[in-house]
Amino acid sequence: MTDLGLYLAKKSINKAEVARRTGISKSRLSQLSGNDSTKLRADELYLIALAIDVDPRDIFKELFKDLKLPKV
Repeated sequence: MTDLGLYLAKKSINKAEVARRTGISKSRLSQLSGNDSTKLRADELYLIALAIDVDPRDIFKELFKDLKLPKV
């Protein structure tokens, strides 16, 4: 399961409802939730955040909390 999938599961989010609200297909949401090689686009992240009534910055910070700049 991807970080997005874990986030949605933790919040008990209905993916079918998110698909309906965002226009993102259920199959695309399943890919984003279950396949680590699937890339989440910024517009998808923004629409998902709006659909689940979460500040886009909060979901962004949660999903990418382990991302750091390389040491120079």
